[in-house]
Amino acid sequence: MTMGQDAASPAGPAPSRLTTPVIVLMSVATGLAVASNYYAQPLLHTISLEFGLSTARAGAIVTTAQLSYALGLLLLVPLGDLLERRRLIVLMTLLSACGLLLTASAQAPAMIFAGTAITALLSVVAQVLVPYAATLAGPAQRGRAVGTIMSGLLLGILLGRTAAGALADLGSWRTVYWLAAGALVLCAAALWRVLPASRSAERLSYPSLLRSVGELFVQEPLLRARALLGALVFAMFGVLWTAMTFLLAGPAYGYSDTAIGLMGLAGAAGALAATRTGRLVDRGLGNRLTRWGLLMLLAAWAPLALAPVSLAALVAGVLVLDMAIQVVHVTNQSTLYRIRPDARSRLTAAYMTVYFLGGAAGSLLSATLYEHAGWTGVCLAGAALALAALAYEWRSPAARVPALPPPGQP
Repeated sequence: MTMGQDAASPAGPAPSRLTTPVIVLMSVATGLAVASNYYAQPLLHTISLEFGLSTARAGAIVTTAQLSYALGLLLLVPLGDLLERRRLIVLMTLLSACGLLLTASAQAPAMIFAGTAITALLSVVAQVLVPYAATLAGPAQRGRAVGTIMSGLLLGILLGRTAAGALADLGSWRTVYWLAAGALVLCAAALWRVLPASRSAERLSYPSLLRSVGELFVQEPLLRARALLGALVFAMFGVLWTAMTFLLAGPAYGYSDTAIGLMGLAGAAGALAATRTGRLVDRGLGNRLTRWGLLMLLAAWAPLALAPVSLAALVAGVLVLDMAIQVVHVTNQSTLYRIRPDARSRLTAAYMTVYFLGGAAGSLLSATLYEHAGWTGVCLAGAALALAALAYEWRSPAARVPALPPPGQP
């Protein structure tokens, strides 16, 4: 009997079910799902030329993706604590592919925005997979499992940009959307075959489920504190990557879509940081990791400020910033999954909604600042966000990672 044929368990599958092949598949699925929100970033200049969009209007494509993703986090991710998870994951993956097809066939900007919104709304399946992996994993391996799948998520974001740029020069900006839709359909079939069927013991109505997300936010000060840190951190991500496309396509570099997409490889080291961070969180080093990550984020803006005159400085800054973001983000998620094992999908919904609202605000701010204050304004905004995150972490007791439970406890 394959894993996909096993009966569902009200309490969820046993930790031993999280085998290496299942982790790899979940990591790939997470990467493919979340990459859908980032294909547009290296293509913004090309899309803006085809449809006659301003810099701010083109940047709004990224903001649309992040706002729709935040809405999906709030409305769809909590269903992981209510519905049968395998069916939910497969259905969301297929519907996300439909949004990609709409974007690929767009004949007007409105179709791009609609396809982007649909894809982003459903691509939150990545955030159903992450807490599901935490449920499948044993307590001592939970951080490692979350870190490994977050590595897949980060690689999806970074390599998605690279693939989008390369495929745009080989075909058109639409090519990556056609191929990505097919990849998600194949991934959905694989997930249906190997994931264990499972549903939570919760029997709440959907309105009660959504209400409980807000209640968790009120009841858990650690969730509020870590969500705010996450929002500030991901805002820096949006500030950098949205403006960087216009910098690299502009007079300073004049790069093609392929070259812009290749910049995603500069941040791939962050994927290694995600896996390593999960293991260190398992050892009780969460507070130290958070402080290190925030200091790295502040330091990253120094070389990034030199980007208009130094490609090496730009690459170094991107590498440090992406790695630091993953250190803080994986620490946040691994920590939150320990406080309420019965509500991991809802914790994810609450945390990631705030996280992506921060990213959307960063993208919107970035496009506006670049248009009116140039790259210097972008870097000053990023550094200010880093300082704000450091000050909050330093002054807020609620942000401290609690001590690990004794061995053997979930």
